Amino acid sequence: MRSKIEIRLSSHARMTQFIGLNCIWLISLCGAATAFGAPIDFRQQIAPIFERHCVRCHSPGNRKGDVSLATSGDLESNEYVVAGDPEASYLLELVTSQDGAPPAMPKKAKPLSGGEVELLRQWVGHGAEWPAGVVVKQKAKADASWWAYQPLKSNSATIDELIRAKLAEKDLTLNPTADRGTLIRRATYDLIGLPPTPEEVSSFMNDPDPQAYEKLIDRLLASPHYGERWGRHWLDVVRFGESIGYERNVIVNDIWPFRDYVIRSINEDKPFDQFIREHVAGDVIGKEDPAVAVGSAFLVAGPYDDVGNQDPLQAAQIRANTLDEIIRATGEAFLGMTLGCARCHDHKFDPITQDDYYGLYATFAGIRHGSVPLATPRQHQARAARLKPLNARKVELEKSVAEHEAAVLQRAREKLAEYESEWTREPVDRTGTEDRFEPVMAKFVRLVCEAQDGNPSSSTGFGIDEFEVWSTGEPPTNVALARNGGRATGDARKIEDFPGAYGPQHAIDGKTGARFLARGDNLTIELAEPTRIDRVVFSSARHEATPDHRKFTFVAEYRIEVSVDGERWQVVAGGRDRKPIPRPALVDHRLLQLETTADDRTKKQRLRRELAAVNRKIAQIPALPSVWIGRRVDADAEGPFHVFLGGSPQKKGHEVVPASLGVLNRMPNHKSEAGLAYRLESAVPESERRLAFANWLVHADNPLTPRVLANRLWHYHFGTGIVDTPSDFGYMGGRPTHPELLDFLALKLKENGWRIKAVHRLIMLSAAYRQSSAYRQDAASVDGDSRLLWRFPPRRLSAEEVRDTMLSVADQLDMKRGGPGFRLYHFMQDNVCTYVPLDKHGPEAYRRAVYHQNARASVVDLMTEFDQPDCTFSAPKRAETTTPLQALTLLNHSFTLDMATALAERLKREMGNDIAAQVDRVYRLCYSRPATEEEVSACRQLVERHGLATLCRVILNTSEMIYVQ
Repeated sequence: MRSKIEIRLSSHARMTQFIGLNCIWLISLCGAATAFGAPIDFRQQIAPIFERHCVRCHSPGNRKGDVSLATSGDLESNEYVVAGDPEASYLLELVTSQDGAPPAMPKKAKPLSGGEVELLRQWVGHGAEWPAGVVVKQKAKADASWWAYQPLKSNSATIDELIRAKLAEKDLTLNPTADRGTLIRRATYDLIGLPPTPEEVSSFMNDPDPQAYEKLIDRLLASPHYGERWGRHWLDVVRFGESIGYERNVIVNDIWPFRDYVIRSINEDKPFDQFIREHVAGDVIGKEDPAVAVGSAFLVAGPYDDVGNQDPLQAAQIRANTLDEIIRATGEAFLGMTLGCARCHDHKFDPITQDDYYGLYATFAGIRHGSVPLATPRQHQARAARLKPLNARKVELEKSVAEHEAAVLQRAREKLAEYESEWTREPVDRTGTEDRFEPVMAKFVRLVCEAQDGNPSSSTGFGIDEFEVWSTGEPPTNVALARNGGRATGDARKIEDFPGAYGPQHAIDGKTGARFLARGDNLTIELAEPTRIDRVVFSSARHEATPDHRKFTFVAEYRIEVSVDGERWQVVAGGRDRKPIPRPALVDHRLLQLETTADDRTKKQRLRRELAAVNRKIAQIPALPSVWIGRRVDADAEGPFHVFLGGSPQKKGHEVVPASLGVLNRMPNHKSEAGLAYRLESAVPESERRLAFANWLVHADNPLTPRVLANRLWHYHFGTGIVDTPSDFGYMGGRPTHPELLDFLALKLKENGWRIKAVHRLIMLSAAYRQSSAYRQDAASVDGDSRLLWRFPPRRLSAEEVRDTMLSVADQLDMKRGGPGFRLYHFMQDNVCTYVPLDKHGPEAYRRAVYHQNARASVVDLMTEFDQPDCTFSAPKRAETTTPLQALTLLNHSFTLDMATALAERLKREMGNDIAAQVDRVYRLCYSRPATEEEVSACRQLVERHGLATLCRVILNTSEMIYVQ
């Protein structure tokens, strides 16, 4: 039984077919003005109804029910409105209550009011006029008046005055200033991520200079370890990882120069506007300066899918996903904007349109992931000069080899008919190739590959899913099968995490699917006993739907040998009497083998030896440094570019060009709109697009970038930003607790030339930063999270700080800076990669954790437990969990035991056998304070009973060591 809606639709369709839609439209217009009162203003009265109730589900990018109500063309095409006849218009039926039942539309939302339905009725009655060019879009929750998009407002107050003003609104006050011991520990961890040494603590505690604290901050900011600590923060933000993620997750061994660039730039206090420009267009700005060009590795520092889908539709989707990742990372890191939400439709919460999104898509369209040589012009020239004569000689030799082979091939082709007469059998077949021969006794049967069908110059890399050897008895038996006593051997491709995955046993297991993949040139079957045989059958893609796929490589030229003793072999069959596989390379290979004479072979070998010698000399010339900054592909960057309806590359909407984000071009009280906004033609080179966007990000009139950066600095000093969603300043993000303070810091950042060390100093010299972390119940009852900063928020050390601290206090920390990273996992690679955490961490891994080669989706003991984020995504703020696994790992991991032993040895070395001195020293090392008498007494008893290493193990597991007050 059909529903009422279906009947209504079908009857309407028949009516339309009978008299024609245009006739209905024309007839319905007649007399409409007199029947339905005053004319209706579509823009003011009807469009807002569609905005509020309809286009959320019915727009070009989201056509639920295959219906859109965004344009006049959509209205005409869906036939839901009969102009001049409300009663025949299905749209009005859908939004009107029927027999007391709720209206069918909008679904799961508040129904239209009676007034709104009446307006629609009158509008249809007047002819459903829809002005040309008017597009109805769902209105975002926020618009250009949103706080984050407003110009920065100057303020003459200080940090502390602004903090105290907010506290006063809640009748709260700051805590008293923390003691010097607390301050040096707090500041040292904050700026360099390492504990202060006992000597540094003592010097600071006893410094009579009133400027002692200021000197401390300046010393820490000048430390090379400052860049390591704050570089780690930035690497979290820009989702820096050293594997590609997705299913293959291949390691990237040459992106570490970007990590070193970040650390170096932060240590140098590089102006952050320049730093940001280098991230987006470093290869353009520093075309001849690798130290600058490496900054553009930011663009490809995230995950990407390299599977290489052969389906063009899927490949296009994967490409769109790749660019989406770049756009999202860029918007969140620099602008605090969730640009990715405008991929499929205009952003539902923030004033970001699909045009904005796809303008950036056009900006980054030329970016491809990968490594490129990164060197100075002088390095390029020097290497080119050394290679020039060698490459010239190589070309000569390759030409000689090619000419020699061409001459042999020409002779062979002249005799082609003669050769073809000898090819009496069909070519080898991946789904099954059979060879019959005279019965022969055999204990061993061997398949020898002479040429592989994917690369005839190679005799390795072929696959065999089944190799059958048939006896002559009745009935014939496949004596090669393992269950019949057969045993297969052959050098197989090996993968460490799945031993035997491609082993020769697959060739005789009676199953297809898994296969032997040869690393050598043969597969040998040993039979259970000498047997009379007369047939073999072998394949690489038996029962496969796509046997021509490259993964099913097979033999192109081969021979079958048998032996009774495994020493003396007899050829019983081969492929020389078969037709070659009908591909030019394989046919030519067969002809060359047949026609080459002894003299030809001698000449070719001589040329090959000379060529090999030249290639060896070329290989001895060091390659230029290669860095994962991505390739620039002009073909990808060619326009025109379009909006993708619903985010699908197969549904192209209107054309777009590289341009700035519209919402910032419309800022109220904008100083120089023309200076901030830009719009480029699609023909503009991709390098100029990125440079324009980079300059726009740090334009003097752009308030977002300095606001976001200032908030990040505050976040890392206090644990929570003034906006508690550091990468989302939009409607769904947090609201600033101290908006005037945020603008104050952003302006100070700009006043100091975008150099962040001055802002660090400003923040850390404030009373708000220097106050005690003491807990007060009265204040906590008003502001439990201390967002208003009535106390300094205590924090647990990050995963990297925990590990670095253990190494530091045990005197094991290797201070080597820069270069390739170390690994706390065992890496294994086949088609996909596996990362197995190491149970034992040796001295080669005793570097600062920022130099660890972090792979995506990998687990690293201790680091993962203490909330080191997975670098698959940006981590603008880290989680801080408390789990049993943290305690178990910290107590029992071999790393902790090794550090406890090393710390005990250090105490003995420095303090001798004086237990009291040892206890005091370990407290100063780990807690930055002396031990009390009670603590010395308790620890002495523990040492006397269980040894010094046990005490050290306990200390390394205490909360006081891993918390900063």
